[in-house]
Amino acid sequence: MSAEAGKDYYDYSDWYENALPTKPPVEIIPPCDPTADDGLYHICIAAISLVVMLILAVLARRQKVGDGLKGVPGLLSPVNFLDHTQHKGLSVAVFGVLFCKIFGLALAPNPLPFTKDTQYKEYWLILALFYYPALYYPLLACGTLHNKVGYVLGSLLSWTHFGVLVWQKVDCPKTPQIYKYHALFSSLPQIACLAFLSFQYPLLLFKGLKGTEKSNSSEDLKSSYYRDYVKKILKKKKASKASASSSRPKLSERISDAFKSYIYTPEEVFRFPLKLAISLVVAFIALYQMALLLFTGVVPTLQIVRRGVDEDIAFLLAGFNIILSDDRKEVVKIVVHYMWCVEVCYVSAVTLCCLVNLAMFMSSMILHRSNLRGLYRGDIYNVYNCQRSIRPSRPALVCWMGYTSYQAAFICLGMIIQTLVFFICLLFFVFLIIIPIFYGKNLMLFHVIGRMWPFWLMLFLAVLMQHLTSRFLFIKKEAGTRDLTNRGSLFLLTYLLFPVNVLVGILLGIWRLVITALFNIIHFGRIDISLLNRSVEAFDPGYRCYAHYLKIEVSQSHPVMKAFCGLLLQSPGQDKGSGQAARDAEEGIQLVSQDKKQNKVSNGKRARGHWHLLYTLVNNPSLVGSRKHFQRQSSESFINGTLNRSSKEESKKEGSTTEASKEAEGAASN
Repeated sequence: MSAEAGKDYYDYSDWYENALPTKPPVEIIPPCDPTADDGLYHICIAAISLVVMLILAVLARRQKVGDGLKGVPGLLSPVNFLDHTQHKGLSVAVFGVLFCKIFGLALAPNPLPFTKDTQYKEYWLILALFYYPALYYPLLACGTLHNKVGYVLGSLLSWTHFGVLVWQKVDCPKTPQIYKYHALFSSLPQIACLAFLSFQYPLLLFKGLKGTEKSNSSEDLKSSYYRDYVKKILKKKKASKASASSSRPKLSERISDAFKSYIYTPEEVFRFPLKLAISLVVAFIALYQMALLLFTGVVPTLQIVRRGVDEDIAFLLAGFNIILSDDRKEVVKIVVHYMWCVEVCYVSAVTLCCLVNLAMFMSSMILHRSNLRGLYRGDIYNVYNCQRSIRPSRPALVCWMGYTSYQAAFICLGMIIQTLVFFICLLFFVFLIIIPIFYGKNLMLFHVIGRMWPFWLMLFLAVLMQHLTSRFLFIKKEAGTRDLTNRGSLFLLTYLLFPVNVLVGILLGIWRLVITALFNIIHFGRIDISLLNRSVEAFDPGYRCYAHYLKIEVSQSHPVMKAFCGLLLQSPGQDKGSGQAARDAEEGIQLVSQDKKQNKVSNGKRARGHWHLLYTLVNNPSLVGSRKHFQRQSSESFINGTLNRSSKEESKKEGSTTEASKEAEGAASN
């Protein structure tokens, strides 16, 4: 009895008869409150930012008084967006920080850190759209004055923002929203931008102490960039030694040119406008944030669903009359494999979307440079489909102000559409072509195509016959020219193949629809090209914004105009050779010949220089309207600030007719 009792006591076999495999517990992420409280931090940093702005306003007031300017202290301009020669890093970094913060407002449970009220969350969200730009405004304004005090304040602010943000992410790396590490990964661009500011402001302070940093905001016109740009465009180009054999490039050359069209190579004498550089960096951050959101919002959910599939899925599929196998374990394996394929398709779609948008970024940079250069030299039709005046206007200024924001919004919306379309296309390709071929089952698509093989063969032969007859029967070559022959047979074949070509046209129409949709979806994030026809491109709001943006940039920051203004503002008493340099600039010698010595100018060159100066002043757009004999001209008589020749001739004709009528009246009165 004791042995049986001992045996029964240590026997646990009945515990494992119907035991199920244990599943790992689902990780629950509790809400985390960092040591550095976000509400208290924002109260302190907002007060500090206000004090910094007051100090900067006082410094700006003193600087104006020192320069002989009068005015009351007000808000500082954060940055000169029309200056091409300034350091772009500060502006780009601050805009990157601001966009990262604004992007997370829609996902944050509390838009404003001061309150946790969820009843009026929409109103707090609207208020947050104005609060965060005001919060980061001093971070950008500290570099406006080019002053050592401003650099010190900027260093302190950037260090504070950077230190507190890193502190909060170290305290709470996991959050319950979307995915446990989503908040940490989404803050990486913001941390990188703040780290750059924390390094750049002390560097500018160090340069200011050494005296190598510019301290005058008018340094833009004194920069050598504009003069170098003018020298390059006036420099004679070397004649291209192209042989007759190289008139048609080889296949390898065409492939390399296609790759080069997507690779941007910087040039020394061309600099992107500041607003365009900010737009490109913000667009790249938007690409990262959207890719992270699309990935972390879907892939972890698919993985959880795939891990939770059990044998009950067989009964669920049987309810829809779907029998994958008689064995329920095999059904589980099939469903898990299919869900893994869906996950792979989605990850591939997001990856493909990111690669396509990166290629679009590189191509858009090349097109931006080409469009700016074209407008600089007066090639209006390079951007616009009709004659336009390159001057500021109300819609142009509004589009210029919102260009960076529109670009980021188009990138975010375009990535959602592209990911959805790519995901659907990959699903069709995998489940209708790849999997049926590998397993030899569910060949529905191939069965449909196979039953219609006579139809496809007929269309193929009809198209092939038209190409062959056009090549060998209906086109003749004589004396290096081509002409039609056998016209009677051509007309007969055209009539007989009319019904077949209708079917071919239906296929071409479907292909045209697919190609057009894919092209517009792929290029949706680019606003430097129109998604509509050239004649109706004005109805594309994205391209219309880009075209108006270029108007402001070209009319206000033309390199040739700034080079001319910089030469005019040069003081004669700066150095010994400044007087001679000004005379050389007036005569058009210094800009054309770089290495030529300052020899004595002949009378002929001086006369030509005076004539060129006179011609330039006569045709100056800003001076045409102020002359007495042009004040009576209407605004329609001017195109791009120059007098229209046709209107001038019409005015002359009107003048001659009036004189003739006066003479006739005088003769009649006599």
